[in-house]
Amino acid sequence: MTDQAAAIEIGHPAPAITLPRDGGGETSLSDFLGKRVVVYFYPRDDTPGCTIEAVEFSGELPAFASAETVVIGISKDSVKSHDKFRDKHQLGVILLSDEAGDVAERYGVWGEKSMYGKTFMGIERATFLIDREGRIARIWRKVKVAGHADEVLAAARAI
Repeated sequence: MTDQAAAIEIGHPAPAITLPRDGGGETSLSDFLGKRVVVYFYPRDDTPGCTIEAVEFSGELPAFASAETVVIGISKDSVKSHDKFRDKHQLGVILLSDEAGDVAERYGVWGEKSMYGKTFMGIERATFLIDREGRIARIWRKVKVAGHADEVLAAARAI
């Protein structure tokens, strides 16, 4: 986790996001002012945990929409990878490509990870709920995938 992660706190303005998206074009966080926004960071397209998370968020999209909440997933995968991932699993969430990792760094989710005794740099699975005014309302770090979408939905309905 970077020093910037400490700067991201509940009540603070959410760091700006403008990135290429699945299907082409760009999406900015500012496009959704007046709505709640869920921004979830995930390590990699089409891996087991990331697929479960994306499918669960996609399955809850009608409920998120009724709560006036947009769901955005961000990883370092390319737009082409996102398009394949979206099509393979019929995903409805917006998928943004942060290939340079700049947004992940601003949100403090890029850092050292370890798996099977090896250390490497990667994205920490984390979710940020942003209120209608563009401020951080809730933060989940080191997310456990099962049931996470329901927990985030409940939080979005509560703000």
